[in-house]
Amino acid sequence: MLNDPEKHGQPRMFKISNQLVAMLNRLPKATDEVFGKTQVKSAESSLRLQRNRAATKLGNPRLRQIHFHTLRHWKATMEYQKTKSIIHVMQKLGHRNINSTMIYTHIIDIETKDEYHSAVAKNIEEAGKLVETGFDYVCSHEGLMLFRRRK
Repeated sequence: MLNDPEKHGQPRMFKISNQLVAMLNRLPKATDEVFGKTQVKSAESSLRLQRNRAATKLGNPRLRQIHFHTLRHWKATMEYQKTKSIIHVMQKLGHRNINSTMIYTHIIDIETKDEYHSAVAKNIEEAGKLVETGFDYVCSHEGLMLFRRRK
């Protein structure tokens, strides 16, 4: 449970897998807290060290642009793409203001981008499968149903 979120957002609980619990339990600990008394600065320093190593090893300098908040933006965007529910994402992130969530999900970029995958369904079963995979119904033409989703 995250009881005291940064910037006084909504407290919330996270479900984690048994595998993650097992990995966390294998970490060396000096206290009952999962990450001990780790300071934000030391966590940032560790991330910087790891991403610089990865950038050098993989020959990809863009990896140096990854920060903790990059991961938060990525998760918010992926949740929105998966659920199409800005309220769900807002609750997941613990935001009190929907405008903050809109910034994290990059909805403006997504909604103004006009690149689509298209698909055609010949019957209701095919249409159902397309909707389940994120396609939106557009129209029907000569007995066929047309769908699209953003790239």
